[in-house]
Amino acid sequence: MELRLDGKVALVTGGSRGIGRAIAATFAAAGATVMISSRKEDALREAAGEMEGQVDWFAANAGDPEQAAACVAACVDRHGAVDVLVNNAATNPYMGPSIDIDLPRYDKTWQVNLRGALVWTQEAWRRSMRERGGVVLNTSSIGGMSVEPAIGIYNATKAALIHLTQTLAAELAPGVRVNALAPGLVKTDMARALWEPAEEAIARRLPLQRLGEPEDIANAALFLASEAASWITGHTLVIDGGALVRPSAAG
Repeated sequence: MELRLDGKVALVTGGSRGIGRAIAATFAAAGATVMISSRKEDALREAAGEMEGQVDWFAANAGDPEQAAACVAACVDRHGAVDVLVNNAATNPYMGPSIDIDLPRYDKTWQVNLRGALVWTQEAWRRSMRERGGVVLNTSSIGGMSVEPAIGIYNATKAALIHLTQTLAAELAPGVRVNALAPGLVKTDMARALWEPAEEAIARRLPLQRLGEPEDIANAALFLASEAASWITGHTLVIDGGALVRPSAAG
């Protein structure tokens, strides 16, 4: 099955590196006009220049509502619509016991990871999707379905994002489909502290015997954004190499 997005306009937050960059490149290769967004202009320019297809960029902090509104408006002004919104941008400024987190870093995590996804979706809905319909994809995590040491607050935002996905799917139907991606441990710079010290050992514990690559997530995103998934909404697609089904230590 060839999955295509010809004639669609996609906006990807956190699109200059990692999973967001892979999603943007995959969408562009599938025929979409893509706008990528992140905070740093240089990184955006470099990423867009290396992608095949029609790729535009706009610098914006995903946690800033005014910058989100400006980016969505620019996408509509330049390209006519936002048919697919990928809320991929995320932050994790704190690692350690949840009980010890300071409030500024707690607030920043929720501001970007959850409030940001809602704000960008609101802007896309008001400026384009309310009339045209569309697709929203939220990048959550299997951490939102489990308990892990050191990143509990980050995972709490991802659990809340899964619930928000279901809520928006109900509210925005039938014109807009809203789904989430739940990656396992993927080899990105953001997750480097989690995988780099023990990549081979971690991989051996997974049923599929390897860590994820950004392209693994991008392929799932392309499916959910395409017409092949036209009867899927409110769903969270797990892409984790089998991490959630591995036998427990007590088994």
